[in-house]
Amino acid sequence: MNQFEVGWRDDGGEHQRPLADAVSVAFEAGFPVRGFPSYRGQRHFPGLYWSATTGGHVGFESWLERDHAMLLDFTPEVTGLLSQPFWLFWEDERGKRVSHAPDYFARFEDGRGLVVDCRPLERIDARSAVKFEATRAACASAGWGYRVVGEVDAVRMVNVRWLAGYRHPRHGAAEGMVERLLALFSVPSPLVGQASLAGDPIAVLPVVFHLLWQGRLGADLSIPLTDTTLVSRVEGR
Repeated sequence: MNQFEVGWRDDGGEHQRPLADAVSVAFEAGFPVRGFPSYRGQRHFPGLYWSATTGGHVGFESWLERDHAMLLDFTPEVTGLLSQPFWLFWEDERGKRVSHAPDYFARFEDGRGLVVDCRPLERIDARSAVKFEATRAACASAGWGYRVVGEVDAVRMVNVRWLAGYRHPRHGAAEGMVERLLALFSVPSPLVGQASLAGDPIAVLPVVFHLLWQGRLGADLSIPLTDTTLVSRVEGR
């Protein structure tokens, strides 16, 4: 761990410390250490994703990064999320100083940290592979999880994007409706048919989708969501 240093930004300014001195830093509460360039003709599509987890925007540099930000936001156990959370510094075997800013840092409700890099697996070149392996070693020594993630299953991603349209808390604000729907779906039931028992589907379905987003209702997202998708209450959520 002593070979790595970390640089990050927060309300107190910019900091740089040995990794061993930064393992307890709440990176998810800080600021991105770099921005995303935007210029005519660029191949990637940077932007901002509004996160229901944080109540603020999370940056992304490509649609792949956006999808993974959305998946982290969709994970009920995630309580904090930041893009470009820190710089990691180290020296290679030739003594040359190397730096890398991972794509995301996520905090889980049990306190665990997860560092994520997004890259289509077929586009990981030798230089990136070396950086990712160094980052993996740094995260292991700090007690954080680390993932290099590529393309997501297309059907699952279509479903999550649909549910993300109902991620805002306003969709779960109808007094009494949430409790009624949780009771109605206490056993696996067809999505639209069961939701209709609670009222006009135009008013009720957004609440159902919000509860699916929150993980309080569950469904098999490996197949397309349809009117007859079986939905059930998730115990403990």
